[in-house]
Amino acid sequence: MKAKAMVLEQFNQPLVQREFELSRLPEGALLVKILASGVCGSDLHMAEGEDPRTPLPIILGHEGVGEIVQIDGKKKDLNGEELNSGDWIIWNRGIVCNECFWCKVARQPYLCPNRKTYGINLSCRDYPHLLGAYAEYMVLFKETEILKIPKSIDPANLVLAGCSGATAMHGFDVLSEPLLGKTVVVQGAGPLGVFCVVAAKSLGASTVVMISGTKQRLELAMEAGADMVLNRHESSSEERIAILKTLTHNRGADVVIEASGSSNALIEGFNLLRRGGTYLVTGVAVPQQAIPVDVYKDLVFKNIDLKGIWVSDARHLIQAVELVIRHEKVFEKLVTHRLPLEKANEALRLVEERQALKVVLTCQ
Repeated sequence: MKAKAMVLEQFNQPLVQREFELSRLPEGALLVKILASGVCGSDLHMAEGEDPRTPLPIILGHEGVGEIVQIDGKKKDLNGEELNSGDWIIWNRGIVCNECFWCKVARQPYLCPNRKTYGINLSCRDYPHLLGAYAEYMVLFKETEILKIPKSIDPANLVLAGCSGATAMHGFDVLSEPLLGKTVVVQGAGPLGVFCVVAAKSLGASTVVMISGTKQRLELAMEAGADMVLNRHESSSEERIAILKTLTHNRGADVVIEASGSSNALIEGFNLLRRGGTYLVTGVAVPQQAIPVDVYKDLVFKNIDLKGIWVSDARHLIQAVELVIRHEKVFEKLVTHRLPLEKANEALRLVEERQALKVVLTCQ
């Protein structure tokens, strides 16, 4: 069979439509017809050569939902259910070695140095080529962790569970205390930030405050459950800090979540956080310029937990999928654009120009 895909052949150049031939499946692999592929901000970073993991040529797309077309042998999903042709699935975007220190001893598989990630560090140069979701079909290796999903859900609404959603749930997973009764600040109202709002409220946070610079995204954050939104273009950092102090008996937020993708957000975030609070850095995904940090004032004197959140594992994928299914009406509002696969370049442009909240590619 042959399948079309949009390929990144050179950084800072348009993706090129290519056709690949698949003669046989690798041992234990699955062939999946892509139903929906999410266009992530990370895809834009990779297309611009900002992610050191990106080989060329590559089929981008690490957020995918698909329908099984063929299975080499037998395979079960993460719940132990046998997979069959026609099943709808979502998958863990990363494959780990299950042999290294981080997999076996530390039990932090998301830190596996041998981790292979669809659409991020697997080139399409070598067979079976179809290793990214910007394609009509995709091959999933036998080691891939898969979750069967109900056909009642719109695949476009679920794609972000495989990346932003799973990363968000990883962040909440490392908290040392329950969120019940806590005040949470989320910096950045993109898909990751909005997901964090829904998750924080679902986990019991009493007050969730969203900070962003886009009116449309702030309105969506309110619909997602935020108790207060602050437009950073209409208020100063000092004003936002004062508002947080007023809300929290002059303490500051219990948890601050960086979901903006910018290291500069931490400069304000340290001042929004109370002494003894937790800062989750979930959005910074590519190398950036260093920021000034007052170690004594921001870290030591405040005795904070500063947590860097790197990707996710199977547990977080399951949690993210469950949250989307439970709150699908909210997440469908995140999908502002649906484009055919052939318009992947337009999709990346919409993300770059911030004209879209979530763009999803679909195959006709």
